[in-house]
Amino acid sequence: MFNEEAGASACVSTVCAELQRLDPNARLFVVEDGSRDRTAEILGDLESMTPALKVLFHAENRGYGQALVTGGHAAHDTGFDYVVFMDSDLTNDPKDIARFLPKMREGHDCIKASRYIPDGGMIGVPWFRRVISRGANSVARILMRIPIHDLTNGFRAVRTSAFVRIPFRERKFAIIMEELYHMKRMGCSFAEVPNILRARSGEQRATSFSYRPSTFAHYLKYPVKSFLGL
Repeated sequence: MFNEEAGASACVSTVCAELQRLDPNARLFVVEDGSRDRTAEILGDLESMTPALKVLFHAENRGYGQALVTGGHAAHDTGFDYVVFMDSDLTNDPKDIARFLPKMREGHDCIKASRYIPDGGMIGVPWFRRVISRGANSVARILMRIPIHDLTNGFRAVRTSAFVRIPFRERKFAIIMEELYHMKRMGCSFAEVPNILRARSGEQRATSFSYRPSTFAHYLKYPVKSFLGL
């Protein structure tokens, strides 16, 4: 979470309720990434009242990529076989976490949520973002040559023993592609499950994702490297 005071409580209560329904031993790790609003204070209060919640604090903002690394390593060090990553704005429905479980039991290393398979989709997302996302994912899938349709989706389950072996360098959203690049090289298995992405609500801060050319260059360099065998 970064400056998510408007939605922090709703996120924790909703996700923890779903985790308790699925498995009482599950835990929610929230990475508080150096927020400048009341997010850290809110999470501290929630942690004292919520047994399933563990808050991991960054003293300063380190970026989306480092937040994922911190959370993934914490899940591994706590003894969990899988970590499910999801954004804290509830644009992905926590009820969809259950969809990952059958694929986990089958033993797949990386399980991606997909907007681009049957029963997947987007609600309230502007048309230009839909077009860009579909186009970028089509190109990335051709280059990367792995059996999933939504490579850029950050909602996913990853085997923790594989995750901690990846030498991450990306600090921003391109870490999602960096992860796939390394997991393919490691010989990991892939699977996907459908999900519906919803737009952020009006009271939340605007998304920090940028649609600048440099963003796409960072995303696509990993499919290109994979295609060329680099």
